[in-house]
Amino acid sequence: MNIDNSNITILHTSDIHGNLLPIYYGTNEHRDIGLCKLSTIIKKEKEQNPNTLLIDCGDALQGSPLIYYYARINSQGINPVIKLFNHLGYDSFTVGNHEFNYGMDYLLQAKNQSKFPWITSNIISKSNGQPYFDKPYIIREYSNGLKVGVLGCTTKYIPNWEQPHIIKDLDFEDVIDSLNYWVPKVKADGADIVIVAYHGGFERDVETGIPTENLTGENQGYEICEKVKDIDVLLTGHQHRTIFNRYINNVLVCQSGFDGASIGKVSLSLGFKDSKWHIISVSNEMLYSKDYDEDVDCLELVKEYEINTQAWLDTPIGKINGDMTVSDPLKIRLQDNSLMEFINKVQMYFGETDISLTSLFDNRSPGLKTNVTMRDVVSNYIYPNTLKVLKLKGLDIKLALERSASYFEYIDGEYTVSKEFANPKPQHYNYDMWEGINYIINVSKPIGDRVISLKYKNTDLDMNKEYNVVMNNYRASGGGDYLMFKDKPLVKDIPTDVSELIANYILERKVIDATVNNNWKVIHD
Repeated sequence: MNIDNSNITILHTSDIHGNLLPIYYGTNEHRDIGLCKLSTIIKKEKEQNPNTLLIDCGDALQGSPLIYYYARINSQGINPVIKLFNHLGYDSFTVGNHEFNYGMDYLLQAKNQSKFPWITSNIISKSNGQPYFDKPYIIREYSNGLKVGVLGCTTKYIPNWEQPHIIKDLDFEDVIDSLNYWVPKVKADGADIVIVAYHGGFERDVETGIPTENLTGENQGYEICEKVKDIDVLLTGHQHRTIFNRYINNVLVCQSGFDGASIGKVSLSLGFKDSKWHIISVSNEMLYSKDYDEDVDCLELVKEYEINTQAWLDTPIGKINGDMTVSDPLKIRLQDNSLMEFINKVQMYFGETDISLTSLFDNRSPGLKTNVTMRDVVSNYIYPNTLKVLKLKGLDIKLALERSASYFEYIDGEYTVSKEFANPKPQHYNYDMWEGINYIINVSKPIGDRVISLKYKNTDLDMNKEYNVVMNNYRASGGGDYLMFKDKPLVKDIPTDVSELIANYILERKVIDATVNNNWKVIHD
């Protein structure tokens, strides 16, 4: 053995969400994002240090129009994300919650196309009680004998979001229990350094340890550092944050952002002493796509996918008579508007009910222009949600509205987004707007008592009466802490993607009138 110093580089991506090219598909404007930009960084770092580990922490296979087109319209060839991951020589991939959105056939096809292992220790097959994917961990051994172990795990909260039929064969163990079982095995397998690649984030402030959310188990990064021994580096994701050069209980923690806008870099310098490898020094930084050009080789590898996607996105489907564009996202959330009313109308039509709720998912949503294309639809409805009709009591509706009402704060004469919905990442998708009921939210009232008027067909909503309500499957599962919806009776399941339903609705009618019936508003007095 060459007893020598060793320098290891760890490159960490997460939450790429199908973003390969540096563009915003809603307008085709340039954005400093995407795996084709990160590729330039990755290749440079690998040239500088051949002892480089390249790790992804999940949510790669869903999220962009390009990947939607591949998953739903034309699945010919290798998955474009996997194609680039293979090209770049990823060492491991941890499954994220959004990997399941297009179903298990899509997911397993991507896994079978991968030239790298999928490592997730706590997603368990019900049939044999073993980790479902390739393996729970990998060991990388270098020429001087140094061994680095990478152990994967995924937020256990997936059953609270995903459609039950997709994950019916899987169990999701608590990550603490799983890591406490597997870390000793990684060490026993000879690992000198242990890296945990976790698709999940931090439930507490990294600096103070103060809880930043309800401790549901969705994010357990802080708890991992406190309760699991022998971890040197914790790589995280899910929350779309950039966190670097931070320690919790002597564990280096890192989170690398989202959409391919940045990549985390950990540099370890190690020395061999007393028959063991020891960490001499550590550095951790964030490298940003905006500082690099895109890699032409990667652009060429996905060129055909991009051409086909662009042609599909420009397919005209109908016209809007009136205004459904978004100029001020906050204003749209303060009073009834034509865009949200339209999406709710679509949901009520296919759900065959007269009460619906939906969200403006992202502040970048452009709304619908006069001449509507598929680009407009998928730019506004960005998730592959389906619809469910639940039977709810009036009290459930009231509690849900109060949950949404906590989205706002009123400071110095201005409406703002509350800390709960703004940190650690924006959660605009968890604020709902309803159709089929009339309501007023008064932000000057205490949280929990902000709904000051709530009517159905001009009569006060009966708290004990049952109503059929249509919503997306994420919300129907209780996602976004809407626990009042969880396990409620299912009246109807509409398994088609909402974006496809919206497109079909427009195609059938050709012209859609923009209407606003002013059934709700937010006030402050």
